[in-house]
Amino acid sequence: MGTLKSWERAIERAEQAVAEKLFGGETAEGEVVEALLRTSDDQAVVCSPHRTLAPNVYTVELPRQVYAEIAPHLSVVGQELTDRLARHGEREGYEWAGLLTVQLAEVEDVPNGRYQVRCAPMAHITSEPLGGPDA
Repeated sequence: MGTLKSWERAIERAEQAVAEKLFGGETAEGEVVEALLRTSDDQAVVCSPHRTLAPNVYTVELPRQVYAEIAPHLSVVGQELTDRLARHGEREGYEWAGLLTVQLAEVEDVPNGRYQVRCAPMAHITSEPLGGPDA
């Protein structure tokens, strides 16, 4: 039983270290999550009183050094951010433009030096009517 507890503590410490590397601590983590939620809110489009469409692909851009340090945990962090955004979308009644994804990307220059959030619908989403341009 003691071995299991020590493994759990080691995993918790590793997760904490990843969060601190990525977000610079709890407050900054909240900033990234808030930026992600704010971006979804800002980009959501009200199509009708009962339908609000939001982009489904979000990218959190990170400086090269931070990205390299958390590289072994990218899928876990990306999934956690995706889950948080999905819960937010559910509360707000959003319909995603496709499968919801939050990715982490390495970039040369991040404007604030820590992170930047970008979003877009997946490439298969177009503004063309369902019947095509000649319909």
